[in-house]
Amino acid sequence: MTSGSTEASGISGAAPRRGPATDTGEEPNGGPVSDGGAKVDGDGGKQPRSVGLAVFALMIAIMLAMLDNMIIGTAMPTIVGELGGLEHLSWVVTAYALTTAASTPLWGKIGDMYGRKGVFLTSIIVFLAGSVTSGAAQSMSQLIGFRALQGLGAGGLMVGAMAIMGDLVPPRQRGKYMGMMAGVMSFAMIGGPLVGGTLTDHLGWRWAFYINLPLGALALVMVTTLLHLPKKRAQGRIDYGGALLLATGITAAVLLTSWGGTEYDWDSGMILGLGALAVVALAVFLFVERRVAEPVLPLGVFRSGNFSLVTVIGFLLGFVMFGSMTFLPLFQQTVQGASATNSGLLLLPVLLPMMVVSVVTGRATTKTGKYRAYPLIGGALIPVGLFLLAQMDVGTSRLTSGLYMAVLGTGMGFLMQLTMLIAQNSVESKDMGVASSTSTLFRTIGGSFGVALMGTFFADRVSDSMAEQAAAGAAGGAPGAGGSGGGAAQLTEGGAQLDAASLAKLPEAVRVAYEHAVADGTHTVFLIAASAALIGFVAAWFIKEVPLRGAEPGADT
Repeated sequence: MTSGSTEASGISGAAPRRGPATDTGEEPNGGPVSDGGAKVDGDGGKQPRSVGLAVFALMIAIMLAMLDNMIIGTAMPTIVGELGGLEHLSWVVTAYALTTAASTPLWGKIGDMYGRKGVFLTSIIVFLAGSVTSGAAQSMSQLIGFRALQGLGAGGLMVGAMAIMGDLVPPRQRGKYMGMMAGVMSFAMIGGPLVGGTLTDHLGWRWAFYINLPLGALALVMVTTLLHLPKKRAQGRIDYGGALLLATGITAAVLLTSWGGTEYDWDSGMILGLGALAVVALAVFLFVERRVAEPVLPLGVFRSGNFSLVTVIGFLLGFVMFGSMTFLPLFQQTVQGASATNSGLLLLPVLLPMMVVSVVTGRATTKTGKYRAYPLIGGALIPVGLFLLAQMDVGTSRLTSGLYMAVLGTGMGFLMQLTMLIAQNSVESKDMGVASSTSTLFRTIGGSFGVALMGTFFADRVSDSMAEQAAAGAAGGAPGAGGSGGGAAQLTEGGAQLDAASLAKLPEAVRVAYEHAVADGTHTVFLIAASAALIGFVAAWFIKEVPLRGAEPGADT
């Protein structure tokens, strides 16, 4: 497994440890690690079966968090149809991503202080509690709140699994397990939309959340019985102030992008207040982080130009990726008439090229030690793919949209691994974990901003388009014009189902008007995403080809 291809999981963060270990049980030279009394040969000996089973439990937990994000996209039209609240569509995804991002640094720090196993088990329980309550939600507001709870647990799943991996497996053995985790990520990204669509069509959208329960229960049992970690001796002070300021600033900024122009006018007191709160909270956060002994987000890593550049690119990649996966299924189901199951399958043109290219690129980078060309290629393909997707309308065939999606997926594949790999290579070995967690955090925040901002413009454009078509129909005396206007109000307020079967039952004037409105909305959001991706392409030009540490022939194992 290559060092580059470990990032295919999207959650790389457990760096090989150097120097004396204080709390992991790993010998300073990367030697034996204790696992309930069993020794692991740091020189390449075979590991105990219990270690492999424990790592399998970690993979189940990681799959819970990754699969849930992918499942929800294809279920969203049906969820909105039953619960209403189209204007709050983006918050079902945003609330999850936001609490995941805000909680990740805290989960990691608490694990360092009180022991990873107990904290990891707690995060699984919180995640499952969020899954149960999300499945039982009776309104969009409840679902958003319960998704936030679920995201809180997901933050602990990611950071906990990677940290425990570092405790259990010595560096020389870690590569094969990272490869297995890349496979888990591939399954989640490719199988998630299909599983979500199948569950939604045959069992109902609530099972998109309930499916987590058996998997989570299995992970709980396996972690409890198989995972044995040494006691923690290292203690630290949690930067609660920094964590609170960071969460406040991020939340205010995302609320501003979500509410501006929809719930409130851009020049309203609420929006201006949120903008001021975001600026002040983040400014004070920077001040605090420079002075605390153990900052939740160390700022020294940003002294590296490459690290800062790939952090920006990672933010924009999250912006594009989360937004695309949210609005593509909506277009496919509403405009192209796909079922929830089929819209999951129709996402394969994005996901398959992304996974194949990311693996191939990672292995090529490790073999040659060269990587600068890949961010440039990916940075060019992503805005091209998004611009092509912005051209879709009610007459676009599935084959054409699939080709456009393949361009986008190929571009994202060139960046999926490289952003993390370059970030890790841009800092000292002692800051490897910080580089990984910071990159993951900014990608998640980018996703939150992307979905919130695109959701705002999407809902606004759909509403305006419906009103324009209703007015044009009324002015021309077209039959059903009045119905179209009434349908506009009903649909944009979330009173009607948005899946293909329900839309087919609507009066033709309303259905056609709504299909055009959704096409207009997706045109707008993909143009916004393309503009953001162009910034990433510009940033990629300034990346320097810094030699990869350990990138030498034979490094591949």
